[in-house]
Amino acid sequence: MSLQTPVFPAEPTLFSLTDLAITSLTGADRVKYLQGQVTCDVNALQPGQSTLGGHCDAKGKLWGDFRLLCLSDRLLLLTKPSVLARQLPELKKFAVFAKVEFAENHGQAVGVAGQGTDEWMAARFAVSQTGLIDNGMAVQIEADRWLLVSDQPLALDLPAGSESLWWGLDIKAGIPHLEAVHQGEYIPQMLNLQALEGISFTKGCYMGQETVARAKYRGANNRALFVLAGTASEPVACGDALEIQLGDNWRRSGMVLNVWQQAGHVLITAVLPKDTEANARFRLKQQEGSSLALQALPYSLTE
Repeated sequence: MSLQTPVFPAEPTLFSLTDLAITSLTGADRVKYLQGQVTCDVNALQPGQSTLGGHCDAKGKLWGDFRLLCLSDRLLLLTKPSVLARQLPELKKFAVFAKVEFAENHGQAVGVAGQGTDEWMAARFAVSQTGLIDNGMAVQIEADRWLLVSDQPLALDLPAGSESLWWGLDIKAGIPHLEAVHQGEYIPQMLNLQALEGISFTKGCYMGQETVARAKYRGANNRALFVLAGTASEPVACGDALEIQLGDNWRRSGMVLNVWQQAGHVLITAVLPKDTEANARFRLKQQEGSSLALQALPYSLTE
């Protein structure tokens, strides 16, 4: 039986992104302040540019990963809502000493994806790559897939798609989304943020920087994010345990990070040992009849 994975729509399709939190940073010190807190080089961003990044504790473990958007008057952090309860207080901890203000639930985010979306975006918003639009920004995630964030409701006359498909396409692209259940477990390289240009190794100090640098220069990291596809008869959730087959036995191997599921087929991301064999077989610990196999990542893994 062939495995099903998320498929791009045949035409530009609109996705309402409700499972996405938007946090705004304003104030004269917003860039300087965030630069000292996160893995990406905030100073290098110009209005209309975007990057992935991570926010770590003092030990280099992630409070959250994010997509950062640079607008002319503010920065926008896009994360999964579940991480905010613990992440935001940490992010704000030193804000009293800087001219920076935080606002939650700032604006609206939607996705547009499907064959011909690049041409549609050029005609509708006059953009051919990530850039500013009226009242917000448009971010090209990959060919024919865009994320739009705006202060105002976006009236787009497009057919509606399932939000789960959008997140499934992120999984297929190897893009991680940390949820609360995994906070404090992974360093940024375990989510492949270095391969996704979400870590600057030349920007200078930030919270957790020593651990992140050690993982690169001393080979201190032995885990990475992988994509797996297969079958499961019951619902799969973030945090579910995975087992790897070793001969006739099964051994605990990792946990589900993100999941897309449809009609018995699943596609997941999970943090696993970097030396995991390409032909390794996996199952979900609570579903012994399930079966999962590694899929090729769409990018190269580097430290």
